[in-house]
Amino acid sequence: VLPNVLTLETFFPQVCVHHVRSCSSIRFIKSKYACVFDKSAFNFSHQHRFFRTSAVSRGQIVQFKLSDIGEGITEVTVKEWYIKEGDSVSQFDSICEVQSDKASVTITSRYDGVIRKLHYNLDEIAYVGKPLVDIEIDASKGVAPEEDVVETPAMSHEEHTHQEIKGHKTLATPAVRRLAMENNIKLSEVIGTGKDNRILKEDILNFLAKQTGAILPPSPKAEIIAPLSKSETVPTAPKDKARKIPIPISRPIVFSGKDKTEPVTGFHKAMVKTMSAALKIPHFGYCDEIDLTHLVQLREELKPLAQSRGIKLSFMPFFIKAASLGLLQYPILNASLDESCQNVTYKASHNIGVAMDTEQGLIVPNVKNVQVSSIFEIASELNRLQALGSAGQLGTNDLTGGTFTLSNIGTIGGTYAKAVILPPEVAIGALGKIQVLPRFNGKGEVFKAQIMNVSWSADHRIIDGATMARFSNLWKSYLENPASMLLDLK
Repeated sequence: VLPNVLTLETFFPQVCVHHVRSCSSIRFIKSKYACVFDKSAFNFSHQHRFFRTSAVSRGQIVQFKLSDIGEGITEVTVKEWYIKEGDSVSQFDSICEVQSDKASVTITSRYDGVIRKLHYNLDEIAYVGKPLVDIEIDASKGVAPEEDVVETPAMSHEEHTHQEIKGHKTLATPAVRRLAMENNIKLSEVIGTGKDNRILKEDILNFLAKQTGAILPPSPKAEIIAPLSKSETVPTAPKDKARKIPIPISRPIVFSGKDKTEPVTGFHKAMVKTMSAALKIPHFGYCDEIDLTHLVQLREELKPLAQSRGIKLSFMPFFIKAASLGLLQYPILNASLDESCQNVTYKASHNIGVAMDTEQGLIVPNVKNVQVSSIFEIASELNRLQALGSAGQLGTNDLTGGTFTLSNIGTIGGTYAKAVILPPEVAIGALGKIQVLPRFNGKGEVFKAQIMNVSWSADHRIIDGATMARFSNLWKSYLENPASMLLDLK
């Protein structure tokens, strides 16, 4: 073929050069063929036409495909692009944020190059293994082998959750990677303090402080602050004794007169799958009321201390810790039943989920290892999950692995609820709002009590009513007498 090309170059130089240029993008002619010929073979103006064929070595267009992000996910919704066509990107730069029916994930670049094409618009469905963007890379640097130009193999789940830097993998979440990139920090230079040397947000901040000389506040675990005296207590805003009436959210109503059909995507799609599976579980319900008068007083005393540590202390950390102490006595509630209903697995960790209402829909992140966590640590983790949930940035690890769930429906309103179990869990509790109601003490006197109702649902295939009632009574005793939790804390 090459002699024919040279013959055409001799007689039809303009046509040949155009042909070579048009073929450069599909690599019919490689630059290594050009160096086997002697320049002297070309006479007069043909010599400069030989050098015009250097267009063959232009940047290669790589189709960067959406990697397998695990959990059996095959499609995602593109929520945000961090780049546009014509932008230059480097390895590990954020490309876009996608949302599956389980979590939001930040996709990072594998190449150094220039973005030439975005294959999806915002809110469009992207499929695993299909091109996400086209990136033009510098062929002279040998960033990608030739086979990668034709097809970029999908990354495995392990490669996606670990960055590969200088031959070793560094564990870090997308949020931590983004923080590192925003501050021009190489993760390979940061020492991770998390499990399996995972790099945490605190590791990035500490590394940045050492470089800049900034003084960061000490970690909550490393600092113990004495409670403030009554005279030093932070003043609180006066409470409105009048009953608070919920104000409906005002949204503009647009009446089009036409029905609208839209696909079920994101977290709504996950809810369809989960609730459909939950229909197969025979639910058993149990309700009770809890007198939180002492807990309300205790929280008011601890709130200034928590605020001094930068933590918002709600009632939920107490509810979660009390549930964990109860699960130690009744481990069947922290178990799972296999699909064939032949085996029960008792979970070692208490990963207690907390249902959250967000703009994206219902999500249930979970606090890991509650059985070895203090109430302050639980509160800190809840603050983190709530912040990420509001921003739609919860990761897969935050949303999976739950073993028991509490749903605080009382933050919106209502007293009782029929909670639906989240498979493969076997129990869930719905917490109502706290109300000031009259009750009788042991002497028959009426007093003002802070009352909360709780509604439990359990898998009646492996949990009987007596077990659920005993667990609820133990959980109730911890909350009605919060000091009693100290006896069982480890």
